[in-house]
Amino acid sequence: MARFDAFLFDLDGTLIDSIDLIFASYRHTLSQHHGSAPPDEVWLAGLGTPLRQQLRPFARNQDEVEAMVATYRDFNFAHHDAMVRPFPGTRAAVEQLKARGLGLAVVTSKARNGLQRGLNVCGLDDLFEVVVAADDVTLHKPDPAPVLHALDFLGVEAGRSVFVGDSPHDMEAGRRAGTRTAAALWGPFSREQLADHSPDFWLTRTAEVVDLA
Repeated sequence: MARFDAFLFDLDGTLIDSIDLIFASYRHTLSQHHGSAPPDEVWLAGLGTPLRQQLRPFARNQDEVEAMVATYRDFNFAHHDAMVRPFPGTRAAVEQLKARGLGLAVVTSKARNGLQRGLNVCGLDDLFEVVVAADDVTLHKPDPAPVLHALDFLGVEAGRSVFVGDSPHDMEAGRRAGTRTAAALWGPFSREQLADHSPDFWLTRTAEVVDLA
């Protein structure tokens, strides 16, 4: 009998290697609107939360938030396909989970158009039964709402599922939803940054996901 019935995955930093693009988009946006960008560590703290939420502390008002979102997305989409790739072994690992009949979902704070483009470019768009984007819920990670939304669509109990992610927000959302959590150490967050969130499993490469099944 399988240990779990479903695997839920974060997108950026977990399934796809898009971190260089994200930081480049951030630097470009802040430089365009404010002349310079704070260190990447400032942006890293909010990585995994919706774009408007990340940009709001840098804006003087909501109009500037929207202008910054437009700048960010224009730059991001212009460079997306050249800079984004799947992490090594990602497709093979997810295919093995799919072959075992396990439920599969993506749960991200990215907007749906960006989510779909990332999956398409990385050749992962045919693997997941459910994709939950920022557009689909009103509350976002670290709130458990998007994880619970995916579980509802899959028809799987939280205790019979694993949420795989690379950020503290992922670990918190999965824990609060009642899933087991697996920390992907190939993302931008270190083991030390994730340890306080007590993931159930530590993964150093994508192939290890299959071992959890």
